[in-house]
Amino acid sequence: MNYKELRVLLLKRFSMPKEHSVRGVLRSFTIAEKAVFYFFVSAFLLSGITLLWKVSDAFLIEVPIRGGTLTEGVVGNPRFINPVLAISEADKNLVTLLYSGLVRITPEGDIENDLAEEVIISDDRRVYTVRIRENTRFHDGTPVTADDIIFTIQKITDPSIKSPRKGNWDGITIEKVDEKTVSFALKQAYTPFIYNLTVGILPKHIWKNVSDDEFSFSQFNTLPIGSGPYQVEKVERNSGGIPNLYRLVPFENISNKAPFIKNLVFRFYPSEIALIEAYNTGGVESIGGISPEKILELEIGNSRVISSPLPRIFAVFFNQNQSKVLFNKEVRQALNLASPKEEIVEKILDGYATVISGPMPAGIYSWTSAEKNKLTPGERLKMAKALLDKAGWRPNLETGVLEKKSASGTMTLSFSISTSDAPELRQVASELVASWQKLGAKIDILVFETGDLNQNVIRPRNFEALLFGEVVGRDKDPYPFWHSSQRTDPGLNIALYANSRADKYLDNARSAQSPEVIEESYKAFAKELEGDVPAVFLYTPSFLYVVPRKVEAINLGSLTVAQDRFLSIADWYIETDKVWKIFANPDD
Repeated sequence: MNYKELRVLLLKRFSMPKEHSVRGVLRSFTIAEKAVFYFFVSAFLLSGITLLWKVSDAFLIEVPIRGGTLTEGVVGNPRFINPVLAISEADKNLVTLLYSGLVRITPEGDIENDLAEEVIISDDRRVYTVRIRENTRFHDGTPVTADDIIFTIQKITDPSIKSPRKGNWDGITIEKVDEKTVSFALKQAYTPFIYNLTVGILPKHIWKNVSDDEFSFSQFNTLPIGSGPYQVEKVERNSGGIPNLYRLVPFENISNKAPFIKNLVFRFYPSEIALIEAYNTGGVESIGGISPEKILELEIGNSRVISSPLPRIFAVFFNQNQSKVLFNKEVRQALNLASPKEEIVEKILDGYATVISGPMPAGIYSWTSAEKNKLTPGERLKMAKALLDKAGWRPNLETGVLEKKSASGTMTLSFSISTSDAPELRQVASELVASWQKLGAKIDILVFETGDLNQNVIRPRNFEALLFGEVVGRDKDPYPFWHSSQRTDPGLNIALYANSRADKYLDNARSAQSPEVIEESYKAFAKELEGDVPAVFLYTPSFLYVVPRKVEAINLGSLTVAQDRFLSIADWYIETDKVWKIFANPDD
């Protein structure tokens, strides 16, 4: 169409059929008739527009879009944002978001591929061959290769690194098949091994020049480069150079979909009291792992509290090598009898926990939750006193503390109990001591900062009794905590427990394929432990997560550890838009 034709078309006068007739009819209307006519025409047009809008709305659906900010508060500052070294909750929260493993766990507890394209398990279940996705990248754009996988596992198993994950990799050989394929060989079949493959992968090209001595002091522990769903955009540090804020943004160049929430901000506080104050004054919007007794101190407002059971236990572990008095079995039995477990759960934990009597978390099996105690606290105390009396323990007439005379001298029923500075654990320790003092025991409570407790008390086994929590995990495997091979650091057998029959049951459970056989092995192990009383098992806690209502699609599922709340982070969203169903992504 040329210019002249277009000009003619634009200047052409269009007319409606019967236009003159319609105008004539309208001119013949009276004012009242015109008012009625135009009223109905307006109503018709309005109804038509409304109908069209409703039809359109019927085909529209709300979908999540990229946007929004969530600010979360955490107790403690991160030191090791490194999957090989992570110890504290602050470390582990960030590791979960910044690093990815070969496989990942869904909130429902299923295993699905992450960095891996496929995992092939041999018929005898002793060889796992993993092929890495072709398009996997670290945050700096470098491809993830077999060398990165091998490097990470070598660091975990290196004794000089002292990784808390080392026990899970004992006896496992890793081999490079090609640039994108590795194989893991087990000495014997171990069904839960697949969970080992969730460990985050370090970029070798960044860490390879860091010596073993420098590994725990490297700047990369606080400036991490991973391949997880989020990457670090900003770090703020206090006057001492310690990070007190991390701003994370979605990692766009990942093989899986990028998260919807545009900014994840983590702020760190020295105590739970400071964290609660920050929440109540609007400094943070969400907090995880809050103590049950602190919930009432929160101004919930537009937030909600989500709870989920945790597969972990809290117990008092006895170090018989450090305390002669705790070497006496009747003392350990009496302390167990006189422990106010139900009172601790109700008074201190507000019912957000389950009483246990053994090393397995409540709910994993039907027998792992303690039966309701039919004896009153007074009756249990009387039984405990009778047990000690029968063994020759008598009260000192001046102090009232029980003593036992022997050929080697007089032994006093006195010891210390070490724990962290978490308010909940301090209260639990005080409740235990109050009950045990009624037995005639003299007990000192030693409180440590979490990092100090790990480094200077737990690792060197420098305690007499320890009130502490153990994460048994989704694989239900208590081997790292009780097998005699794990008695020294970095093993996690903090009670230094050694029993050949118990070891055999743990080994059997690791190699068994049948769930029934695994359960029977664990049940026999728990029975063996019950007879030896290496610890007083107290409770399995629930995880409490306070999160603003603006965040949708949160699916906690059954958590293993607190950082598992982020397993479904890619699905969380704040901002939404409406689109026609035919344009919606079915994966969103």
